[in-house]
Amino acid sequence: MAGFCCWFYYKVITMSNYLPDSLIPEQKEGAQSNTESVVNFDNLEKVLHVYSLVKQRLLNVNQWKSLAGDGTANFQLIDSNGNDPHRMAKVGDYFQIDIPGPGSESGEGSDWVQIEDVKEVEENERQAIAIRVRPAANPLNSDPNTAHFFSGSSTSTFIVWREQNSVSAAVFGRNESPNTDNKNWTDKLRNTVVALGAMTGLAKLQWKSLVDGLLRIDKE
Repeated sequence: MAGFCCWFYYKVITMSNYLPDSLIPEQKEGAQSNTESVVNFDNLEKVLHVYSLVKQRLLNVNQWKSLAGDGTANFQLIDSNGNDPHRMAKVGDYFQIDIPGPGSESGEGSDWVQIEDVKEVEENERQAIAIRVRPAANPLNSDPNTAHFFSGSSTSTFIVWREQNSVSAAVFGRNESPNTDNKNWTDKLRNTVVALGAMTGLAKLQWKSLVDGLLRIDKE
């Protein structure tokens, strides 16, 4: 866990929390977004139970749609061999994402990201686990183009963490810009339209539904 146990004070929306510094890339270009939800408890036993539950929900990517609710994207975990591994997410896996609206040709109707980092830490009164993904080519065909509406420089980092008697879930988007490198002009147009919509608020609605769902206790 070298490099992961160093924490920094990070301002998120209306509250400050300690988060792992190695999972959220530096913002250099394009758009960025921070989406967070938090729940508080009055005893340690309850907060530890909820954190364990939320951690498992984060790693169970195939469950995200049911947590986020109607009108949100569907996420399917795919391994490097193109199969649903029926397990928790790990580095090298892909998310096959079906968003409401038109899909890309290179992605065969879906958008694709690959997990490039998964890290977990326990330190004093804090625990955290994070998944960082980056747009990728469709692993189910030979098309080398990035099959996502965002460019390959974009990342999304999904984090759940406990600090004392609170549990939080968040999604951090960094360096988000439309993917216009695809030679297919229909994908270029589609990616530009979808990316601009995401950058102007639609993605935040998706992520808010997800982080709220991850923390919803009535879903035990």
